[in-house]
Amino acid sequence: MVRESWASRAGFIFAAVGSAIGLGNIWRFPWMTAENGGSAFLLLYLLIVLVVGVPGLLAALVIGRRSNRNPVGAFKSLAGSRFWTGLGALCVVTSIMLMSFYSVVGGWILRYFVESATGAYFANPETHFAAISYGAEAFGYQLAVLAATSLIVAAGIRRGIEATTKVMIPGVVVLLIGLAIWAARQPGAAQGYEFYLEFDGAYLAANFLSVLGGAAGQALFTLSIGSGTMITYASYVDDNRSLPLDASAIAVFNLGIGILAGFVVFPLLFSFAPGPTAGGPGALFIGIAGAFASLPGGRLLGAVFFLVVLLAALTSLISMLEIPVSFLVDEFDLERSTATRGLFALIVFTGGVNAFSPVVFTLFADHLVDLLLMLGLTGFMIYTAWVLGPAAVEEFLEGAGRLSRPLVVPWRYAIGTLFPAFLLFTFYADVAALVGLAAGTGLLVVATLLTVLALVVVARRSGSENRPQPSERPD
Repeated sequence: MVRESWASRAGFIFAAVGSAIGLGNIWRFPWMTAENGGSAFLLLYLLIVLVVGVPGLLAALVIGRRSNRNPVGAFKSLAGSRFWTGLGALCVVTSIMLMSFYSVVGGWILRYFVESATGAYFANPETHFAAISYGAEAFGYQLAVLAATSLIVAAGIRRGIEATTKVMIPGVVVLLIGLAIWAARQPGAAQGYEFYLEFDGAYLAANFLSVLGGAAGQALFTLSIGSGTMITYASYVDDNRSLPLDASAIAVFNLGIGILAGFVVFPLLFSFAPGPTAGGPGALFIGIAGAFASLPGGRLLGAVFFLVVLLAALTSLISMLEIPVSFLVDEFDLERSTATRGLFALIVFTGGVNAFSPVVFTLFADHLVDLLLMLGLTGFMIYTAWVLGPAAVEEFLEGAGRLSRPLVVPWRYAIGTLFPAFLLFTFYADVAALVGLAAGTGLLVVATLLTVLALVVVARRSGSENRPQPSERPD
């Protein structure tokens, strides 16, 4: 079976940005920022995206283009090790878990788009959202979103994913800019900007570990790294493209959209909702729905807004579904349509649990997926630095410009030691907080160093036995 590729560089960038630009930045970013101290969270989030996210994203792109395979096939073909193939399998599982709760949110957005025609959510946005969040009706809207996602992925890389995201992403950006300009004129805009942008050092000092964990998880979530999305998308990339340039472009677009979404949501939360933490996962619906209720023509504006947010949600869901679809197509030679139908049936079941259970949904959305993304990206980095080694350096330099060449050696050793240590420290701190364990910083540091050392030993041993040579690619 002939493997597809992107028709253009813009197509790849739009698809990759679409994976990040969706609900991760428009839905999740504002309420995660609100629950983690506003500006304190924003600062750490920005630093993690730039310092850790971009090198990690580049590691995923290197693995994907080097292998021309899905995450499982990539690790199997490049290393031939059960340990690393298991990391690819973790990516497939994580993507299914992501879709299971993410599609619930997509269903909420679809419902709000439909209900904008009647203004059903105008009278009391908080009460309305609480009433429709879970249950049989939420499941029905979730099914519709999953069906639309499946139809796009089944159409293929060029005719489905690329063609769709090249239309969706510009529309999302234009509408967000217009909404940010309008939100600046609302009565609570100044308070919203202050909460969002004025640095609160005291809050950060008092809650550093919890804010760090949330910021790291959000950075990985919005960049779509750690789940195998970028490995999969990069597997369709031509060899003459600059991966450092592509990684930087994806990260810059991601940051811009996330920050822009905050300029829309926080003024509205302070203008039309009880406060910045009102609503949690429902903050987007509560704050913005209240704003539309007070406007002339609010029904039309609400319909347009939720339609575009729905399109953004679809771009993220598309990228998540493509991971297991590419796995079934590459490894089992299934037709794309057959693989998509089978996964649709599976996610209807796993997603249905989230649609009916707020406890399960909150566990997935708040903690579990973040932890899996941290583990996934840690593995990608260690693998790229110590198993691929010189082959990763060669892939980094393929198509790269002169400005990127001096960065390759520092990049390799940073992703092999420093950045995995940061991610594992954050992972252990998050787990300790989740289970209520009062672990001191010293204990967390010891656990982190021992884990990094063990992973490097395993990776170097695996690399010496199975490392692909420079210029050697899997068939």
